Amino acid sequence: MRAPTSYGLPRLGAGAALVAALFVTAAPPAQARDNVGAAIIGGAAAGVLGGVAAGAIMNGMQPPPPPVYAAPPPRRVYVEEPEPVYVRPRRGPICHFERRKVWLDDESFTYKRVEVCE
Repeated sequence: MRAPTSYGLPRLGAGAALVAALFVTAAPPAQARDNVGAAIIGGAAAGVLGGVAAGAIMNGMQPPPPPVYAAPPPRRVYVEEPEPVYVRPRRGPICHFERRKVWLDDESFTYKRVEVCE
């Protein structure tokens, strides 16, 4: 995004420098009988005009873009390799004993141990 162009003080300074330069160049040429005081005033005026022109140039510049901060690099992470896991196949069916109800007649029953294999 660009900053809007300023037409205030920089343009005013550049215009003042131009007007002052026109007055200096329009002055009549110096004579041999002129005294030294006019040369000092002319030198001071040239210094002021140069300062105004330099100030107008510097104020007309665009400001530098804001700094861009990058994210810090990620931290190093050391990952250990997991130990291999070996799974043995089953040797055979797994069996266990259960108690089951066995009916003897319509009203009586008993419990028996029964081997159950998966």
